[in-house]
Amino acid sequence: MSRFSDRAGRGLGPALSLITEKEFLELTGLARERLDDLLQLEWLDRTETDACTLFSEGDVYRVRKLERICADFELPVVGGTIIVDLLERIDQLEREVQSLQGFDAED
Repeated sequence: MSRFSDRAGRGLGPALSLITEKEFLELTGLARERLDDLLQLEWLDRTETDACTLFSEGDVYRVRKLERICADFELPVVGGTIIVDLLERIDQLEREVQSLQGFDAED
């Protein structure tokens, strides 16, 4: 399952638009080598077209968060990706709890 469908399947909002690799690098401030690391880890999804490589706009926020966490805590990229994934999972679980609490309040 791709990360896009995984996010959509978890109810993390509507599908976001795709941007070019150049735009992605500009918006995230990533070095090309770091992007290659994240792609090798399969932490980011990309869509290959005949003309260019596309990335999700939503991943811009994730990468910025990753870079802040890695810099603030002096972590390697693998450690940072684990933390960002766990933070996203916590956010998802909190939304599910809130949804269930709202459902129970209606009973």
